Amino acid sequence: MPNLSFAVMGKPPAYRYHLLRNALETFQKNLPNLDEQEFNRVCQRADRSFQLESLALQSPEASQILIQPERVDMALQEIADRYPNDEDFTIDLSQNGLTPDTLRQALQRELLFDGILQKVAARSITINDIDVQLYYEMNRSRFLQPETRLVRQILITVNNDYPENQYDTVLQRIRKIAAQATGNAKQFGKLARQYSECPTAMEGGKLGNLPYGKLYPKLDAALFALSAGQVSAPIETELGFHLLLCEHIYPAQQVSLTQAKPQIRALLQERAQRNCQKAWLKQLEASTTPEVSP
Repeated sequence: MPNLSFAVMGKPPAYRYHLLRNALETFQKNLPNLDEQEFNRVCQRADRSFQLESLALQSPEASQILIQPERVDMALQEIADRYPNDEDFTIDLSQNGLTPDTLRQALQRELLFDGILQKVAARSITINDIDVQLYYEMNRSRFLQPETRLVRQILITVNNDYPENQYDTVLQRIRKIAAQATGNAKQFGKLARQYSECPTAMEGGKLGNLPYGKLYPKLDAALFALSAGQVSAPIETELGFHLLLCEHIYPAQQVSLTQAKPQIRALLQERAQRNCQKAWLKQLEASTTPEVSP
């Protein structure tokens, strides 16, 4: 178990929140569950994030941000609501070197820091239509919509606890259903409602309009080998046996600039804002770093 007391010695209470936050973000663990190597890495990250936060809170921009107490209360309550009761909440905080009061202080700082960054982001450039078109032309392959297939399924599960769902029995049943469905695709939905054990049975086995990669590998391979209106042979997976109907094939197509424009504009604007924030933080750090004489 890492020596938390030594790590926070001489540090403000809010620093402990940075330790916990970085532990959860990096390793999905509470502080007591970290090994020594993980804890040292978390300390390095916490030193960095706490330093940046502290610098930002001392900047002129901080004086322009007001965080209402109610927002802090809501943030604190949101965390507390993840626990079964207040006692568990308090115990978990204590194990990570925090109390409800110190957590509240840390959340106040975090909300203020986020508000400062939002204000800084507002200074970023506004993305225009030329920016959007240039990005589209340079990244046309990203706006290629893949082929999709409208598919229905009939599933019979294998469960040896039930005579009607034992392996050999299920195989015989699915073969009989396949014989009824093959060459008679219009009846597939009716057969799915009658025989399928998949929750989609109520909708005639409809799985939706899917690109390659959304189903089990065996099902994907079978589906994308079918022609429109064709029913597959029985396919075995860990769930049982499946029949697939490929109702319609939608070929791959290029998304137009008009369709892609909102997505591109949002992407570029977010990128510009993030770069503006990074540049501001870098400048803030540089202004507090003493120059080294030659």
